[in-house]
Amino acid sequence: MQAKFKVALLAGLVSAAVVPAAFATNDGIVEQMAKASWRSDIAQIAAPTEGCYHASYPSVVWEQVSCQQLAPRAHSVPRQIVFGQEQTAGNGNDYTLNTTSAITKAVGSFPTYSGVTSEKSVGVASYGDGGILGSNEYSLQMNTSFNSTTAACKGHSGCVVWQQFIYATDYETEGKGAVFMQDWLINYGSSRCPSGFGSDGEGDCYKNSSATELADIPATALGGVTLTGTAATGGNDTTVVTYDGDAYTTTQKDSTLDIASVWNQVEYNVVGDAGGSEAEFNTSGVSIKVNIAATDGSTSAPSCEADTGTTGESNNLTLGSCTASGGSTPSISFTESN
Repeated sequence: MQAKFKVALLAGLVSAAVVPAAFATNDGIVEQMAKASWRSDIAQIAAPTEGCYHASYPSVVWEQVSCQQLAPRAHSVPRQIVFGQEQTAGNGNDYTLNTTSAITKAVGSFPTYSGVTSEKSVGVASYGDGGILGSNEYSLQMNTSFNSTTAACKGHSGCVVWQQFIYATDYETEGKGAVFMQDWLINYGSSRCPSGFGSDGEGDCYKNSSATELADIPATALGGVTLTGTAATGGNDTTVVTYDGDAYTTTQKDSTLDIASVWNQVEYNVVGDAGGSEAEFNTSGVSIKVNIAATDGSTSAPSCEADTGTTGESNNLTLGSCTASGGSTPSISFTESN
């Protein structure tokens, strides 16, 4: 009788220990789901005014923070395809989402992000080893096309606009990433760039918006990062980055480039940190799925077009196939791996 009692008591103690552990596991899953929902929600809430903001889970109120005025250590560059070179993702060799209507919002994410154990930004010879190089140096870029002109070109023949929604590590301050927009007037010409713009020495003008700073995100953790870009005619354009329980955004007036009137193509990827550099991942086992969703007032599937990327930065992965989907969130998805 005593032996049976001891067995029953032991079973009860084991059950008592297991039940709280099960509840803790379930609570963790519920919190992860709640944070994922929050990240989606906060990215759709407009910042109240032009400026820089931060929000923390579970609040859906943007809190204004100090903007950083970037004096860039390096700037991104437009694609400069060198025929015959090895074609890794980027520098023109990238898929883009294309629509026939104006895009007001695009969301870039990595629903599959596996096998990444290291990453470093390396120089590419054709660019003179430019960019911010080293371990855990990269940029997330959401780029428009440079096929259209707007009033921002001030009538300069051949001038087209190009807007980048960016998160970059160590862009100005070591250990701190920056969320911002980079604005370009491609082929503006030899005359002086407009006020606030600098020249790249190639006839192009560029400038950075104000930036919101945050701690560098490890390249191994990008599966949990989402970047959202929005453009509003007569309003503000925004870049939003969400990661775990935090969201960061910066805004600028759409009249900077008037991009909302011509935005119908989106490129998104993880690439080198400016200057034509390359994000070099560990040499094997990496598999990334890139998803780009766009809001353009339509439920039709967009087109997925190859070799139409606009950034000059790249990564060392090989592109796989691309598929397009319609519905409430038209999107494209493609794979890249080594």
